[in-house]
Amino acid sequence: MSALPSRTAGGPFHADLLHSGDRYELSNGHAIYCAPAGGRHAQPNQLGASVVGWDPAVKEAGVDTGYSSGPGMLRAPDVAVGNVPDTPGWVRGAPDLAIEYADVGQDEDDLTAKIEELLAAGTKYLWVVRLTGKRRVELHEPRKPVRTAWPGEMLTAPGVLQNAVRVEALYDRTEAERATFTNLLQRRGYESLEAVLARGVEQGREAGREEGREEGLRAAVRDLCDVLGIAVGPERESRLLAMHTAELDELRARLKRDRRWD
Repeated sequence: MSALPSRTAGGPFHADLLHSGDRYELSNGHAIYCAPAGGRHAQPNQLGASVVGWDPAVKEAGVDTGYSSGPGMLRAPDVAVGNVPDTPGWVRGAPDLAIEYADVGQDEDDLTAKIEELLAAGTKYLWVVRLTGKRRVELHEPRKPVRTAWPGEMLTAPGVLQNAVRVEALYDRTEAERATFTNLLQRRGYESLEAVLARGVEQGREAGREEGREEGLRAAVRDLCDVLGIAVGPERESRLLAMHTAELDELRARLKRDRRWD
């Protein structure tokens, strides 16, 4: 298959001719080759997927998910939120939120067509993250003019995301980690990291004695490990029970700082 110079007339290809892993999309039956992503393109994809994928309101998210709204159409946004079922085959329709990363060599004509096709198929919000020139995000919505958001601004997707997303969080590792961590805490019922720590301290205060404070700190450590995905098996639980206030405080600070036990 190869890209055709004109897509005004329908092309000969159907989505059911393609298989998962094929490096092609379809536009009106015409095949479009999708080259492998370079490092500057690939890394932000993963960061953006983490930020929006763990938003407290999100139940389904994916990377390079193939959407087919008709026999001759197959589009795979870099990141998709909503309508990412855990089933084989191409997904009918479109995601609620799609994110595209545009770097050097971007085919602007194809990007324009892809945006139009996804919005027409039902996508509510489509963000194009520009990695060349000054970093920015172009915001597309059905029947609305395109807007541009710059670093420092917040992006919203009402009805899809609970939290606003800082522009930098879609490509900067530090900002993406901060946003993802906040999302993970909120998914577990905590508003912030400080709320997790305060819970343990409060448990200690209520006990009114040093043993109570230590137990509260142990609870805070267990909660942090739960949020960070750190397993607390029998060995670590035994170590926790043997620790006193100073050791527990040190471990809690290390978890907060390094996001790891050892």
